[in-house]
Amino acid sequence: MKEHQPSYIELFRAFFWLGLTAFGGVAMSAHVRKHIVEKKQWLDANTFDSGLALCQVIPGAIIMQLVAYIGLKLKGSRGAIVSFIGFGLPAFLIMFILSVIYKHSKHLSNVELVLNGLRVIIVAIVANAAYMFGSKNFENYNDWIIASIAAGLFLTKLHPALVLLIAALLGIVFTKKDFGESKKRVKSKSFKLFIWTLAVVAVATGIIFLVNRDYFTLATIMLRIDLFSFGGGLASMPIMYHEMVDLYGWFDQKTFMDGVILGQVTPGSIIIAATFFGYMHFGILGSILATVCVFIPSFLILMGLIPFFDKLKAYPQFNKVINGVLCSFVGLLVVVTYRFTIGVQWNIFNIVIVLVAFVLLLRKVDVIWIVIGGMVLSFLVMY
Repeated sequence: MKEHQPSYIELFRAFFWLGLTAFGGVAMSAHVRKHIVEKKQWLDANTFDSGLALCQVIPGAIIMQLVAYIGLKLKGSRGAIVSFIGFGLPAFLIMFILSVIYKHSKHLSNVELVLNGLRVIIVAIVANAAYMFGSKNFENYNDWIIASIAAGLFLTKLHPALVLLIAALLGIVFTKKDFGESKKRVKSKSFKLFIWTLAVVAVATGIIFLVNRDYFTLATIMLRIDLFSFGGGLASMPIMYHEMVDLYGWFDQKTFMDGVILGQVTPGSIIIAATFFGYMHFGILGSILATVCVFIPSFLILMGLIPFFDKLKAYPQFNKVINGVLCSFVGLLVVVTYRFTIGVQWNIFNIVIVLVAFVLLLRKVDVIWIVIGGMVLSFLVMY
């Protein structure tokens, strides 16, 4: 495959557009793959899939880490930052606007009319992502067996880190692919970015502690949430609930659930609900602080691990581990599809919409037109 090195402007523009249409959270990784690997041909498929496996085993929003990984591979440390900001900015802006509307209207009915159909579209997007990754990456029945076992374990609510560990072990045992052994030496400057970012975060946290203790509490809560959210953005919701409803009492259960709903229908990871919670309790500065802090730890971990990860990829056994983790990712998508499906109030109209959306995605219609069409149709029917 002929790879093209984009400029920083091209990189930002591409990921801003992808971020604007990133409905379905982790499922958007399939569309990122199609855009970056197949359409733009900026990255080869093996590098992309390896990055996806790495992003799945560390805490935080998988899709946000993935775009940072891609940016790093394409343009180094600056590319990682440009991609990360470009992809996350649309979700922040949309969530901020929705938060302002919510706070002043005190309920979701004005927003719900427009976004109701989006929940149905998201089911189709996630289901399509599971199908795309399975069809492109699975080479034999053993891969499907690993994915099925992982899906079953995710449904039992076993800690995601343990599910990934089991999937990695199954990958070693059942993977039949011959990866060979590579002696290619890989250089990466991401560890320097890790050190500098860690220093900036430490200093900034200290300053916030001295200036405003309430902001310091918000910042440390969000940092903890991201640090322990194994399994993607959905895994952060129980932790958020415990911290902000049970422990600090900042919100009642209804307000928290409304924030989660907005997080589901906003592009990007559901963890962007942090913007809503920051704004509702602390205003504009709180929304910015919460958003930055809820993404920083996983970004740091990713930058710190990439140099070691790239060296380990030279060994066949490690690539079998990666294959097991990628198989579990398909299982995770299946489980997320199921959870989103039971959250929808199904009727004939919604069934038709989800089936049509799924077929259009299979025919490679751009996801933005499917999203807009679903929202417009839902509005017309409800109106």
